[in-house]
Amino acid sequence: MKGVVLAGGTGSRLFPLTKVTNKHLLPIGEQPMIYYPIQKLIGAGIKEILIVTGTDHMGDVVNLLGSGKDFGCRFTYKVQDEAGGIAQALGLAENFAGGDPVTVILGDNIFEQNLAATVKNYSGNGAQIMIKQVQDPERYGVAELQGDKILSIEEKPVNPKSNFAVTGIYMYDADVYEVIRTLKPSGRGELEITDVNNYYIQKGLMTYSRMEGWWTDAGTHESYRTANELVAPSTGKGS
Repeated sequence: MKGVVLAGGTGSRLFPLTKVTNKHLLPIGEQPMIYYPIQKLIGAGIKEILIVTGTDHMGDVVNLLGSGKDFGCRFTYKVQDEAGGIAQALGLAENFAGGDPVTVILGDNIFEQNLAATVKNYSGNGAQIMIKQVQDPERYGVAELQGDKILSIEEKPVNPKSNFAVTGIYMYDADVYEVIRTLKPSGRGELEITDVNNYYIQKGLMTYSRMEGWWTDAGTHESYRTANELVAPSTGKGS
């Protein structure tokens, strides 16, 4: 298993905080935001980690993280030339993965649960996502559930079919890159990770686990403030 942290995008919803820096370099508690997903991967025993970010601040990201020696892991870096969506960014991981399954974390996901058991339980075939019960599911991709199966995922629905949001933690087998190559850009001109997940659902190759403990993204001013409040009692403890 290898790890991928997706830390691209423009961070426009956090402007002006992101006017001169990458969103994932902003502080959450006493650490840069990007430290948290890295620590979760390392805590799950994943030591080879790809960092994908944009052209504007790649140098700052490399200067911050270095080779991975200080973290006890090894970093590889890829540049996403333009904001083409989460699935496009994941597509850059193909050579890095080298046929191995990957655990992917969106760089603004801040959460409590240790991922070691979840990663261990993933078979390495098909896909697995983590879902979390939330009060405002219309902000997220929403999973329609039937027992232990996911029937579909709908992105930011007006009338959600459940209150289970798809968190930014995904596990994929090596077929994911072929899936990404079949995608068409959405109405906003991006390759959507929801389309990848729905492909696996339609093929009967998607499983899920329910996230324990607290979770938030940190992509808006409100959720960024929430993330800082959540980590305050345990800042620096990592996974």
